[in-house]
Amino acid sequence: MNGGQIGNVDLVKQLNSAAVYRLIDQQGPISRIQVADVSQLAPASVTKITRQLLERGLIKEVAQQASTGGRRAISLTTEVEPFHSVAIRIGRDYIQFTLYDLGGKALAEDYTEFFYTAQEELVDGLLSQLKHFIHANQSMINQLIAIGISLPGLVNPETGVVEYMPNISIDNLELADIIQKSFHVECFVGNDVRGMALAEHYFGASKDCQDSILVSVHRGTGAGIIVNGQVFLGFNRNVGEIGHIQIDPLGEQCQCGNFGCLETVAANPAIVERVNKLINQGYQSSLSGLDTISIADVCEHANLGDELAKQSLVRVGNQLGKAIAITINLFNPQKVVIAGDVTQCEDILFPAIRRNVENQSLTAFHCGLPIVASKIDKQPTLGAFAMIKRAMLNGVLLQKLLED
Repeated sequence: MNGGQIGNVDLVKQLNSAAVYRLIDQQGPISRIQVADVSQLAPASVTKITRQLLERGLIKEVAQQASTGGRRAISLTTEVEPFHSVAIRIGRDYIQFTLYDLGGKALAEDYTEFFYTAQEELVDGLLSQLKHFIHANQSMINQLIAIGISLPGLVNPETGVVEYMPNISIDNLELADIIQKSFHVECFVGNDVRGMALAEHYFGASKDCQDSILVSVHRGTGAGIIVNGQVFLGFNRNVGEIGHIQIDPLGEQCQCGNFGCLETVAANPAIVERVNKLINQGYQSSLSGLDTISIADVCEHANLGDELAKQSLVRVGNQLGKAIAITINLFNPQKVVIAGDVTQCEDILFPAIRRNVENQSLTAFHCGLPIVASKIDKQPTLGAFAMIKRAMLNGVLLQKLLED
């Protein structure tokens, strides 16, 4: 019984500290009295927690504007510059590192091709590249507090165990533990699309709402769903496989084994493959002069008025719209965010998405619903940093820093 009690006391401490830190982070500069009011914590508790946060250097006092008589109110704001973290995005053939301060400011970056065919190669390559990145930027790092990693696949975000990756065989890879033991710093691991949805909520296009859906069109098609400001995870902590909604029962076979999944139509490789196929069948296009066609080429030529490229993207918009309509009916979000190269053709793609959403979802759900392009698409590591930010705001990482 006693063990449980101790655990509860620690949890309450963590949650209370997190509540105070979160208010200062999101609403600062804010006074202690306001923090006590909003958090509903006793003023004595707030004083104690703010003292701990000040001693650890996580917050600082700032003098507010002169009041109308009496003492000037002292307000609190978070301190971000001395605290650094490394955020890593592992792609299927690349790895990207960014050094961030706690305010989300990028201080150094590195992008390298990264090929791996087995779990061991992935881990060894990651460890040596991470050592190299930290070493190269040592002069900029004050206090390294965390490492965040986002990757394609199924991850248990609580334990940092990678259960599945689409391109290599994985056997319950305890990635967070491996990094923690090697670098003696907290590590957070999560799915790339879910991480981007969280980053969009903290720093991007869905900052102004509590419920949103991010649909990512890259090498695959995935979704990250934010409900009440939290990533919606479901029973086995993974949800949002929008790419595997069947759009066309007579369509191509998907890597998941099914036929006609959204991913076989609305992912970059599928779009390029279809354009190539049509050109080979003799359809006219300004793309036919190119040796190899990339998704960027398709977008560029569509924007310049090439009919084949345009129609290809309208088709993608129609199919995306159908799948998005299903998720809107299920989750009734306040905003839908689209990420990926295809957003360069917003004027071509978005009307097709909207038309299908309006035809296939409840009027009350889609009326006035913004469908917008991602704001953080060009910062792939921000999803990994968002997991570190979340660990500060929910108290998991914050508590570790206070105990140091």
